[in-house]
Amino acid sequence: MSSLQVAKVLNNNVIIADHPQYEEVVVIGKGIGFNRKTRDQIPLNVVEKMFILTNQQEQEQYKQLATQIDEQIIEVINEIIHFINKESKTPLNEHIHIALTDHIAFAIKRAEQGMTVQNPFLYETREMYPNEYRLAEHALEMIKNKLGVSLEEDEIGFVALHIYSALTDQHITQIKAHSRLIADMVKVVEDSLSITITGDSLDYSRLLTHLRFAIERIRRGEKVAATHRLEEMLKVEYPEVYSLAWKLTKMMERRLRRPVYGAEVSYLTMHLQRFVEKNETEN
Repeated sequence: MSSLQVAKVLNNNVIIADHPQYEEVVVIGKGIGFNRKTRDQIPLNVVEKMFILTNQQEQEQYKQLATQIDEQIIEVINEIIHFINKESKTPLNEHIHIALTDHIAFAIKRAEQGMTVQNPFLYETREMYPNEYRLAEHALEMIKNKLGVSLEEDEIGFVALHIYSALTDQHITQIKAHSRLIADMVKVVEDSLSITITGDSLDYSRLLTHLRFAIERIRRGEKVAATHRLEEMLKVEYPEVYSLAWKLTKMMERRLRRPVYGAEVSYLTMHLQRFVEKNETEN
């Protein structure tokens, strides 16, 4: 069998079809439903350039969305996901079709009503996920050019997190929790060292990068090698900074609910001490 049979047309861009391998599927693509009728045959080689949702739960959720959202918005989001897929060269989790469609449609509705939502993790997102942030910027440009709707910069950060979620197969709530954890740790550093870290500074970027990779190592359970001698030296030479590093690693351990190897304290101490010395020199 080399074709799909149309079971139901939801709109010009979304149909339900019978697939030779996956049985009932939701097929998303520009004009896929235009002039189609039940039991029409669609060649599979045409559908290869479109998205096929095979997960049953994702199918049901998307069916509901497709009947509630303007067709033109679905078409543009479909183009955005194609662009992300092409640029990233990485398979996307199917859930991006539901998550991104739902988010962008609601963001457009808010914009039309003059409502804005601030993104408290915009700086963190831009620094931690630069590639996804760039893709999100392009997505908002496409929305502006094709739909005439200008979304706030805060939305770039939200869209970037959805992209990162789909690329890494992590749930968006987990990624947001990591961003919140990093923001909280930066605040602890500022309060403990009595300094203000400028959001667009190189120091801020370095600190976020270090914390992000530490979280990723802990999440994956990677053991970091360090010597007991180094740890003892840092504890004696820089007791205040070592104490701060220990406090931060305990925050990560508690919030991530995973054990943190002691070497993370040593590496974080060295990073923070360089931070302190640079700040003292400048002042």
